[in-house]
Amino acid sequence: MNIRSAISKINKSGVLLVFPINNAKQPDSLWAQFFPKKKLKWEWNEDSDDKVGDMWHLMKRLSDCGKVVYSKWYQSRATFFSLDLFSAMIKILNSQKKASEALSSNAKNILEILEMSSPQSTKEIKKQAELQGKLNEGTYQRATKELFSRLLIVAYGEVDDGAFPSLAIGATKSLYEELWKKAMILSLSEAERILNHYMPPKSLMRRHFEKTLRTAPLKNS
Repeated sequence: MNIRSAISKINKSGVLLVFPINNAKQPDSLWAQFFPKKKLKWEWNEDSDDKVGDMWHLMKRLSDCGKVVYSKWYQSRATFFSLDLFSAMIKILNSQKKASEALSSNAKNILEILEMSSPQSTKEIKKQAELQGKLNEGTYQRATKELFSRLLIVAYGEVDDGAFPSLAIGATKSLYEELWKKAMILSLSEAERILNHYMPPKSLMRRHFEKTLRTAPLKNS
């Protein structure tokens, strides 16, 4: 299990969760790709499987390698995309309208903060967006979920943010500027071909993507 092999698996599949959901075969995951016969057990003690920790560390290394894209996308779970599929999804989302136009005010505010400077820690984003404290936690989570689901932000490495490292988040346009530009010039027919290849109709990942499209009806821009 190494970063080169993981990138190859992600590129071949187009999209992979990091860990399976309740050990289900679908959607596919990096865990299942590396350990097809081993069930995932969430145990964090001296008797726990080292492979869980190893996968966690591999996920962090992959997140900012620039060769794949890491997002809290499918059901807000850690998800990796190939660059080709990610750019195709961006194109399809933006073919109906600018994906940012249907955002809530809090999501727009966070996106503006990240477009000014990316990546940033959760702590810093909450501070700038004035969403600190337990009472604002739900609002923050809903806003970032909007942004992740529409591919407007990505996870990118970690930041020392207190006792434990914090997931760093950044605007897709800022961290993957060339990828975003590629998406904008990609033809819609080619984007749909790529989507159909990696996310076949009726697959769980495809259904999730189509749900995003339905819940964010956009006008032509």
